[in-house]
Amino acid sequence: MQIKSDKEIKIMRHSSYIVSKILDEIEGIIKPGVTTKDIDNYAEYRIKEMNAEPSFKGYCGYLHSTCISINNEVSHGIPTYQRIIMFGDIVKVDIGVYYQGFHGDSCITIPINKVSLEASRLIKATKEALYAGIKKVKEGHYLSDIAIAIEKVIHEYDYTVVEEYTGHGIGYNLHEEPIIFNSLSNQSFDIKLKAGMIFTIEPIVNQKSKYTKILSDGWTVVTIDHGLSAQFEHTVLVTHKGYEILTNKN
Repeated sequence: MQIKSDKEIKIMRHSSYIVSKILDEIEGIIKPGVTTKDIDNYAEYRIKEMNAEPSFKGYCGYLHSTCISINNEVSHGIPTYQRIIMFGDIVKVDIGVYYQGFHGDSCITIPINKVSLEASRLIKATKEALYAGIKKVKEGHYLSDIAIAIEKVIHEYDYTVVEEYTGHGIGYNLHEEPIIFNSLSNQSFDIKLKAGMIFTIEPIVNQKSKYTKILSDGWTVVTIDHGLSAQFEHTVLVTHKGYEILTNKN
């Protein structure tokens, strides 16, 4: 568990700003007919234009700058020119940025034009769960407070939380300690939060079963029952009085 210095926090504010800026731009240009590789190319171009590098490219052999997962794809979707975004899709775009030695990471779920009422409800629930978890971030609180808040929202909507994919510490490395659990059922330890900790909170919420599988490409995670899945993620700093969302659009 790393406590970041003021200098490190300043750099991470900027790496996280780049992430949020590009996600905001993608939200404005994504539309039916665009391929997921088109979006990936745009993200990589903009990351490098802002004097940064994509965190994901080369990580554990991954070849792309973003993960783009559609509908029943839970996470780690591989961008390709063959995957065309369609009217009514819900598209998860996950971006990491490496700037001056430190990472920022965020994910949003984008509805493409008019989506089903169920898809819209799932997106709403997932975003609510994210912010419920964030509101529990404060020095002296515990990791379990975050998990309880997230799980409460999801259960109220009668959805399920994907347990095996979690939030994480972030900084010099893309993935650092601690693990940020989205559910108490798989939380194997607890930690008291301290000012200067930076981590991601990223609930992944399924419409039906919480169980998933990985496709033959070795990366793409999908629901086992073809139910929809949504995700939102922010990089968050623990402060003495509460929290700061580093990947806010502003």
